[in-house]
Amino acid sequence: MLRGLYTAHTGLRNEQNRMDILTNNLANASTVGFKKEGATSQPFREVLAVKVKDASVGLWTVQPIGHSRLGVKIGENYTDYTQGSFRITDNTYDLALAGSGFFALEYTNGEGETSTKYTRAGNFTLTQEGYLVNSDGMYVLDAQNRRIQLDTLTDARIDDDGRIYQNEREVAQIQVADFEDYDYLEKFGDTFFQPVEGATLTEGTAEVKSGVLEMSNMSVISEMVNMISVTRAYEANQKIVQTYDESLDIAVTQLGRVQ
Repeated sequence: MLRGLYTAHTGLRNEQNRMDILTNNLANASTVGFKKEGATSQPFREVLAVKVKDASVGLWTVQPIGHSRLGVKIGENYTDYTQGSFRITDNTYDLALAGSGFFALEYTNGEGETSTKYTRAGNFTLTQEGYLVNSDGMYVLDAQNRRIQLDTLTDARIDDDGRIYQNEREVAQIQVADFEDYDYLEKFGDTFFQPVEGATLTEGTAEVKSGVLEMSNMSVISEMVNMISVTRAYEANQKIVQTYDESLDIAVTQLGRVQ
């Protein structure tokens, strides 16, 4: 009798997970370089049944033929890497990638250890020392994994290959990295990614666009529609729980009453 109650419980948990992801996507609708996430779910893998009164094994023999897997199981979350729309800023150091690839930035943790993180967010600026950094102060790396330092008193020009020119002289080239399989990337914060074991780094083929920013690739309208669908599914599972609660109340207070 309580099997449906447990099934509804797993449905509630699954819809709550989907809602958490949708709200995070909506919160980052205006975040530069943000890649939306999605959720998957898994149904029970085997038929729930019991073989009863089978003459081949005996009329009174109950023979199990499956495993009880109640309801739905929360699956894996995934990232949608499709390219977002471009917004023109006319700021030389606002960069966007047209195609497959990532910018490489040097990240330093609280213990002073450095590592490379990858992002599509190209809202960069120059420090007083001339280093090209993002809004968090992470250094943008060149093709040789070195920090990019420019002359702050000289205008710069950046071509589609990521080469930076000052006084018509090439002073650096922005690194555009890519990976053979994005399944070996995991999110680090809202707009950064880091490789995990098994990731293969390759050279990116994307063009670097100066004076342009890549915005979030999520659609507010689509996410709102999905949110309504999730809300309806959550309410349906709630109704099942309420129905079982009422049935159990009747069973305990009425059917189970000693005459």
